Amino acid sequence: MNVRENLRFFHLARGTARIAGHPAVFVLAVGTVIVWVLTGPFFQFSDTWQLVINTGTTVVTFLMVFLIQNSQNRDSIAIHLKLDELVRSTRAAQNTMLNLDELDEKELDLLLEKYRQLGKDAQIHVEAVENRKSTAREASPESDERHPKASAKA
Repeated sequence: MNVRENLRFFHLARGTARIAGHPAVFVLAVGTVIVWVLTGPFFQFSDTWQLVINTGTTVVTFLMVFLIQNSQNRDSIAIHLKLDELVRSTRAAQNTMLNLDELDEKELDLLLEKYRQLGKDAQIHVEAVENRKSTAREASPESDERHPKASAKA
């Protein structure tokens, strides 16, 4: 495909995805099914009558799969680019994160485990700080003066 054909497909896919996601299109689809069901007795629920809805839904589903995949691919690329820009522009961030989508499953699992451990370590640190603050408040002689109700109950 050349650039012009890609651009044409992009506009067609984007426009079709917008239209297909509109509530009126859902109402139209439900209406089509209702009309099909209501015409069942007229066509004596024949094989041809069933074939019409089966063929129609199969063709629409087949085409929509490609449109949905195209939309998801574009959205995924856009999200990756936005996240890459945030990582790139944040001083404390690791620029090595910019190419995560190029890593294989094993490398991603190792990296995930590293970050899970960092999260656990951070949680332990937060709990230790909170425990020190709590212990300091309990040991402080001012705590009785600041909280007269607490000392009155004791």
